[in-house]
Amino acid sequence: MKKLSYIILALLGLVSCKKSALYLTPETSLSSSSFYKTEAQFDQALTGAYTNLRLIAFAGNYMDEMRSDNTFFTFYPPDRGTGADTESILEFIDNANTSALVNSPGDRYGNDFSGIAKTNTILGRLASSSLSQSVKDRISGEALFLRAFYYFDLVQHYGGVPLQLKELIGTDGAYLPRNTVAEVYMQITTDLNAAVPILPVAKDFPQSGRATQGAAKILLAYAYMSGPTKDYAKAESALKDITKMNYALINNYADVFDPTKKNGKESIFEVQYQEGNNGQQSDFAWRFSPRTSNAPVLFGVDGNNAGGGLRSGGWNVPTQEMVDSYESGDLRLPASIAVAEGTVTNDVLKISSVKSPVGYTPTVGQDFRYFVKKYLHPPYAVQFNTGDNWPVFRYSGALLLLAECLVDESKNGEALPYLNQVRARAGLPAVATATAQNVANEMRHELAFENHRWTDLIRYGTAIEVLNAKGVTMKKLYGFLLPGTFNVTADRLLYAIPFREIQLNSQLTQNPGY
Repeated sequence: MKKLSYIILALLGLVSCKKSALYLTPETSLSSSSFYKTEAQFDQALTGAYTNLRLIAFAGNYMDEMRSDNTFFTFYPPDRGTGADTESILEFIDNANTSALVNSPGDRYGNDFSGIAKTNTILGRLASSSLSQSVKDRISGEALFLRAFYYFDLVQHYGGVPLQLKELIGTDGAYLPRNTVAEVYMQITTDLNAAVPILPVAKDFPQSGRATQGAAKILLAYAYMSGPTKDYAKAESALKDITKMNYALINNYADVFDPTKKNGKESIFEVQYQEGNNGQQSDFAWRFSPRTSNAPVLFGVDGNNAGGGLRSGGWNVPTQEMVDSYESGDLRLPASIAVAEGTVTNDVLKISSVKSPVGYTPTVGQDFRYFVKKYLHPPYAVQFNTGDNWPVFRYSGALLLLAECLVDESKNGEALPYLNQVRARAGLPAVATATAQNVANEMRHELAFENHRWTDLIRYGTAIEVLNAKGVTMKKLYGFLLPGTFNVTADRLLYAIPFREIQLNSQLTQNPGY
């Protein structure tokens, strides 16, 4: 069997590397003036630019998935500190000082600009290097993709932001005013159109985890479909190019998320993780599972996810509405969600059994908790230490985005085969017509719990209606929700610029409503 070759993303900015994989070995004796000389050194710097993807995956659990109608959280009365602060994001009462949004590991705004700064340095130093043109193309293609990715993440969540496009040395040029949303999208598409011809097409699977032409094209399509001026024709062209590449749907939906099959033919781009003691692990399964007093039942190893804060269970809990929304026979339901039954003591569940949500009826005398199963692959050796990657772009998502694009162009008939291809893999019958509603519904279930739903709702123009409706339901269920929660207005479709950023840069202005 072909050995997997992953990008092992370093937690430090610079790591040593080989051409096929990257390994953690901090360089402590090199200054920036002597560093950017060799191909290996540029690769080390490039690896550092990939590490910022991890915080986006982490922050997206709260800012994208739980902010949407897919999931919520299990209220834990003993934690009215970090937990309550994070809950404010999901209840739409967050502000410019919400610590879960402005402090590590949740500082998405600062993290994105950190990634941009890394790519700016790489691109600037690369231009004057003596490396061959083929090496320059390879490195610049990935750097341009990453810069576009970080700016896309910023513009979706904060609106117009300053366009920093050069390496900063000192404070000159550091404090810029906000560019418009249109200008940010223009820069994103400019970077991606420059990256596409010099990025490779994925041919060998499993992939290395690096950016490819397919990743750049699907991001380009998202940009064309999300900006203030839509360009569906260009998005369609980019997405149809992906269908001519070497991607394919994997027969078994659950296998897409199996860490032993990561970076496979369905994967267009993933955030890379590795289980072990090198600091490269993920921990989604532990945070998405119920707070439990008997962890071995779920994880195969003893551990404690029953505390408060972000390193605990009880987050990203599928809502009853989400569970009920799956069509009968949808194979994605039992692959994505499970039910833990047991007894609750002091707000912690002692699990007696784990069941399928399909046709589930609660057992008399037992409490139950839905949880995201997609990233649970026990047994583990150490608590909060898993090897699951985070899916960013998948081929099924590209097919559905193409169907959405075609419907937006009134090409509903042409959209139908792409929609039904995804439904067939899910074990569902073909539909006769592709509509905006059934494509969006398919996207919801295909990409459930992958941090897409919030920005999808905004792109559809339905976020305000859907999230206010969620609020009505949640307030009926949970007495702890205050009257001022879930007041979802147009202002709430963007997050606040962190207050400290405005303190540092007097040219920044705050988003309306904060």
